[in-house]
Formats: sequence, C-alpha cells, structure tokens
Amino acid sequence: MEMGAVSGDIRKSVIAGTWYPGSSRVLRADIEHYFHNVPDVVIDGKIIGLVAPHAGYMYSGQVAAYAYKVIRGIVFDAVIVIGPSHRTHFRGVSVYDRGGYETPLGVVPVDVDLARSIIEQNELISYMPAAHLQEHSIEIQLPFLQVALGGVRFVPLMMGDQSKEVCEVLSESIWRAVSDRKVLIVGSSDLSHFYSYERAVKLDSVVLGHIEKMDHSALLKDLDNDVCEACGGGPIIVTIMVSKKLGADRAGLLKYANSGDVTGDTKGVVGYASAVFYDSHAPV
Repeated sequence: MEMGAVSGDIRKSVIAGTWYPGSSRVLRADIEHYFHNVPDVVIDGKIIGLVAPHAGYMYSGQVAAYAYKVIRGIVFDAVIVIGPSHRTHFRGVSVYDRGGYETPLGVVPVDVDLARSIIEQNELISYMPAAHLQEHSIEIQLPFLQVALGGVRFVPLMMGDQSKEVCEVLSESIWRAVSDRKVLIVGSSDLSHFYSYERAVKLDSVVLGHIEKMDHSALLKDLDNDVCEACGGGPIIVTIMVSKKLGADRAGLLKYANSGDVTGDTKGVVGYASAVFYDSHAPV
C-alpha cells in the first residue's frame, strides 16, 4: 500500500477490481488521465463543498475528475464525505468513527475526533456497522481524494434516510462539530436513472439549476414531488446547507454528462454531475 496503515478498524474495499481498478498503479494512472482531460479551472475563492458522482469509474470517473481537480493540492484539516445508503435502510445517519477505509492506494484514516463530535450532536446520528459493509457511495470517492490531496483524514457519513428532518439535523451537527477546522464537504450522488437521454437531460437540469442557485429548499421540494431525481439528493442538500453555514456564497457547475455519453446507449441512461461551492470573499 502507498500510504501508511492506521490503527483501529479498517474497512476493506468492496469495489476495487470492479467499480474501479484493483491495481494501485492502474488506479492512480487512470485518475491522473482523468485529471489530464479536465481543462484548468480557477475557483476565485475558498472551496468548501463539492458534489461528485458515485458510479463505476468507466461511467462517471471523468465527470468526478472535474470536481476533484479543482481541490488538488489544497490543504484541508479533514474531508467529510456524505453518501446515500443503497443497500440498508435505517433511520438517521451512520458515522464510521474508527480506523479508516482501505483502497488500493492505501488507508484513508478517519478523523476520529471529528467523527465522534458529529455523533455527539444528535441522537439521529450514530455508528451502525452494517450501513458501511457493502456500500459504494463513499468508497468510490476516496481514490480521487487520495490522488488529489494525499494523506488527508476524512469522516464517512452514510444517510439511511434523506428526509428534511435528517438533512437539517445532519447539516447543523456537522456545522457545530467542525468549529474552526478547515474542512471540505463532499456530497456523493448520481442523478436520474434509466430514462431516455433526452428525458434524463430534462430531469437533471432541474437538479443542476437548484445546485447552481444553492437552493436546497427547492431541491428538496422537487425531489419529494418527483419533479427530478438524485439518489444522493440528501447528501447534495446537506452539502449545500453546510457549505452555506461555513460561508459559501457561490456555486459552480463543473461538468454534466450521462452514461449515454460514454456507452452510446441512449435508451436508459444515468446522469452524473460535478459541482463546487465556495466563498468568493475569502482567500483561496
């Protein structure tokens, strides 16, 4: 492994070799290739939050690279990655508060103090081991973070439900726990699933419009009313809410595409987007 091991419980990869390459050399080379394909973009302010997709890299890796390239080399005290639970439904949020997550690039250590501080904020937030066992939505982000930021610590937050109450509780809890730390918030989400190319673009444009306006309330309403779709709608909403609490006043849509752009199959596509939230009044 390329990074040193950490003590405590290490959550082993469950998608290396399938959703992304299992070889550390190939994985790093692929991510560098994705970064190379992204035009240089200067974000004029302090980056606080990102939205990035969580499909297999052959489908969404290039879109994800647009998000992670803009934070490459920035020093953060910790990264908070918020993902939706696809396999296990539960009330509230599960925080992995020990050890780290392992990928072929090494172990990404958990910021245990920050994780447990978030847990302490509300009874809806706890550690539920089963929520993290097979879930891909957090792990898929980590190799990009490892290449972009090196040995940063992180906090994995798995949303078991994405109700308005849970979004509000989690955003407030993160904000209180972060205190004066310099953190990056990452909302892990794909967009519409298995519509025609044209229908997907129309549905996804609704989500993208709310992201660009940082309008979490309108996004929550439209998701609840089936006006649009995002499997990680809750993580996007929480990322917007926390970013605003931490000073973000601008959003930028970095890239949108869907699986049809990769495979050529336009009959049933999945949408992907990368976005950034930042404080335009703060130094980079």
